[in-house]
Amino acid sequence: MLDKVKHVILVLSGKGGVGKSTVSTQLALALRESGLKVGLLDIDLCGPSVPYLLGLEGRDIYQCDEGWVPIYTDESKSLAVMSIGFLLKNRNDPVIWRGPKKTMMIKQFLTDVKWDELDYLIIDTPPGTSDEHITVMECMRDVRCDGAIIVTTPQGVALDDVRKEITFCKKTGIQILGIVENMSGFVCPHCTTCTNIFSSEGGVELAKMTGVPHLGTVPIDPRVSVLNGTTRSVLTELPESGTAATFKLLVEKITA
Repeated sequence: MLDKVKHVILVLSGKGGVGKSTVSTQLALALRESGLKVGLLDIDLCGPSVPYLLGLEGRDIYQCDEGWVPIYTDESKSLAVMSIGFLLKNRNDPVIWRGPKKTMMIKQFLTDVKWDELDYLIIDTPPGTSDEHITVMECMRDVRCDGAIIVTTPQGVALDDVRKEITFCKKTGIQILGIVENMSGFVCPHCTTCTNIFSSEGGVELAKMTGVPHLGTVPIDPRVSVLNGTTRSVLTELPESGTAATFKLLVEKITA
């Protein structure tokens, strides 16, 4: 099912709550704004946020002879989305599964979804280095994966866990495209001044320590949160923001 996909990019982090899904969705939207056909696969089984972030909750998926048909965000079919969230009747319903069932579902997502011609497939993964990640690696053995974007926040606790993710990638042979430091400062919605309410430059230091490229920083910007529940990109809605500059740079590096 991935034969028609030209490029595959993983979004990883060893820490939960660092904003992987936000980075994944905005990266997918930024690639779409560049005129590319994009797929977004959410395999965070216990915390599927992508349907909410894109305003797709309540949409039903169905199967055809060739497999599951992803949800398209508009008639142009330039962005296709698949998530466990589409299979839940209520967003408050928990996914209470043991490892083998999680493994089976991830394999189905990677092998049984009918993706059309895609320039890029972005895979939003759960935090950690457990069964889900190992399953992804096993299923991707015969697929050309461009690499992984590692997401962190600047705090020391997050950096410690993200460092383990980097080690996991190196041990399993996943190319690391670089590190994105999310929640790097707070942008005032009135004066747009950025204040470092947490620590700062953690992602930069981690990149230096591990020999991994630093791809940019994304601040906490209340104006960006307004885009939640829509398929609007920061590139078009907030083109002068620091967040837009980071995602524009991400797209340039990925597509170079």
